[in-house]
Order: sequence, then C-alpha cells, then structure tokens
Amino acid sequence: MGKIRALLDQYRELISYVFWGAMTTAVNYLSYTLLTEILRVHYLAATVTAWIISVLFAYFVNKLFVFQSRNWGRTALRELWQMVASRLFSLGLEMAVMWCFVDLLRCPHLAVKLAANVVVVIVNYVLSKWIIFRKSA
Repeated sequence: MGKIRALLDQYRELISYVFWGAMTTAVNYLSYTLLTEILRVHYLAATVTAWIISVLFAYFVNKLFVFQSRNWGRTALRELWQMVASRLFSLGLEMAVMWCFVDLLRCPHLAVKLAANVVVVIVNYVLSKWIIFRKSA
C-alpha cells in the first residue's frame, strides 16, 4: 500500500490534471452541445462561447487543485492573463481543426469536437505546467 501511495503522490499533479482536464472538457462539450443542439447556435460561435465558459472553469480548478497556486494578488492576475493568452492559442487550434474537418471534409461536428478537445487538453497541460503555473525557482 505504501508503494501505491508514493506513486500517487509522485504523479498527483498529472492525475489531477487529467481528472480536471476531463471535467473541463465535459464543461466545454456540454456547453457546446447545449448551444448547438438546443439553442441552434452556429458551431463556430458555440465553440467560442463554450471556450469562454471552460477557460474560466479551468483557471480556477488548475490554480486551486492541480498546480496548487495559492497566490492571489498580482500573481493571480498574471496567471489569469497567461491562461487566457495560452487558451486563445489553443482556441485558434481548435477552431482550425473544427473548420477543416467540419466545413472542408464534412465530418460530423460532435465527433470532431471530441477529437479536437483531446489535442487541446494536451497542449493546455504543457502550457499550464511550464508557463502559467510554473514553480518559482
């Protein structure tokens, strides 16, 4: 039991990021689905709206639970700014994937949305770990 506990402690951040990344993806996907399927919002506008909702969700769960950043003042503003900037990059990536596969290749938008989110989660982890919530030396 001690080895399992040590292994979990060693990979706590990654395990936590995978969990909260899945929750963020769920928030994004459910928001997108609600907007496109129930409210009939165009898929690109729905992608942006779902992105805004999920970035706010991701900022707080990453700050508090994944990277355990407890600084709020200027540090929190810097983290939020960097989170938004990095997520704008991944939004552009997601929008490009959505446009290419939905408009050009005529793939089903909900399936493409799921696949695009997998790529976005990986890119966002790298940016969050090494830029936004990096530990000061």
